[in-house]
Amino acid sequence: MDYGQRHAAELVAAARIAEALGAREHRVARLDASIFQGSALTDDTVAVPIDGSAAGIPVTYVPARNTILLALALGWAEVLDARHIFIGANAVDYSGYPDCRPEYLRAFEAMANLATKAALEGRRIEIRAPLIDLPKAEIVRRAIALGVDPAMTVSCYQADGEGRGCGRCDACRLRRAGFEAAGIEDSTRYRAAE
Repeated sequence: MDYGQRHAAELVAAARIAEALGAREHRVARLDASIFQGSALTDDTVAVPIDGSAAGIPVTYVPARNTILLALALGWAEVLDARHIFIGANAVDYSGYPDCRPEYLRAFEAMANLATKAALEGRRIEIRAPLIDLPKAEIVRRAIALGVDPAMTVSCYQADGEGRGCGRCDACRLRRAGFEAAGIEDSTRYRAAE
């Protein structure tokens, strides 16, 4: 999804990973970014915190992002007659976003099965979040075990055009801590300290 995110390098990384893993199809849907103003990830007037976040929901929260993205995925799943929608939400080592919690995903799944023709005809849709309850260290271990090179991925809130992380935002700190806890060398590409 291209929703005007500051970290657009993740779109390039997604295409690279889809190709490397042999995805049958890869699409990028675009949304009007003006609906997501007020978040440090979509609004250039809001600074990305680089030395920790204040208590509460951080300024990197994008209003209703996962709800909108899951709704679009739900529509596409129904067109494809798919029964599962996968999301990479994590509720263990994360920044505290309300739409990354298991109870939110259960509620969305319940809504999806009330709102679709497929479900009413007996073809229920499941929301799958395989990373939801895993610490970052376990996510790193699983990526390696599955042959996914973490260096191909981007999680930095303000990655540069080459996909290199800043090393200071919440996403970079959580990622680095995950590698350390896993006892695996961090393969993430970081740009030089500024």
